[in-house]
Amino acid sequence: MHSFQYGNTTIDYSVDYIKGKKDISLSVCLTAGVKLVVPHGLDSRKLEDILYKKAPWILKKKNELDEVAAAPTPKEYVSGEKFSYLGRHYRLKVHKSETLNNPTLNFKQGRFIAEIPTNMNADDKVIRLSRLFKEWYITQGSRKIEERLKVYCPKMELEPTKIAFKVQQKRWGTCTKEGAIYLNWRIMKAPMSVVDYVLVHELAHIKYQDHSNDYWRFVRSILPDYEQRKEWLRINGPLLSL
Repeated sequence: MHSFQYGNTTIDYSVDYIKGKKDISLSVCLTAGVKLVVPHGLDSRKLEDILYKKAPWILKKKNELDEVAAAPTPKEYVSGEKFSYLGRHYRLKVHKSETLNNPTLNFKQGRFIAEIPTNMNADDKVIRLSRLFKEWYITQGSRKIEERLKVYCPKMELEPTKIAFKVQQKRWGTCTKEGAIYLNWRIMKAPMSVVDYVLVHELAHIKYQDHSNDYWRFVRSILPDYEQRKEWLRINGPLLSL
């Protein structure tokens, strides 16, 4: 790890030297921090000049990341834990059964009810219930998204060729050139206003395959407060996990 001084601020960074690389890449992320990937043999003074010139941008990005919520500790799937759906939190109740071979999960009277075999160990319980929760979010989410499509498709005069949930590590949604939309199933943990933003965001890509000014004007015409919804997702996105 290296560091340089910018005013009263010390900025730590890492650097990778790559043979054959022609340009310089600079990134600031939550896990890796400030990282440069540069051509092999790049002069250290030139590297420091680049960092100094980019320091205001680096500090801006670091401040933005400081606002991002830390990812919660992994769920243990025990009674009393809370799970969110559309921005509201619901408690889990776990029952053990001597006659049950496979765990089950249901939502009744405002809480999640899980039943597991008495002899199921903690690791298996986490794996199986995590899978059941994911399936529940996808099933419930598919119904809710179909309802929201009936609201936004007429307004936007757009219709996806397909819409489905999938596992996505870094994106909340994608739209293909053919007009198929894929949503990150974890978005169903967010408030409905944020789900709507992601849906409108992807629907708009059917018309605009970029993030041009025209694209954002179109999104704003549907959701005038889209920036607040987008900001909520930027800050709270890490919390939408199991």
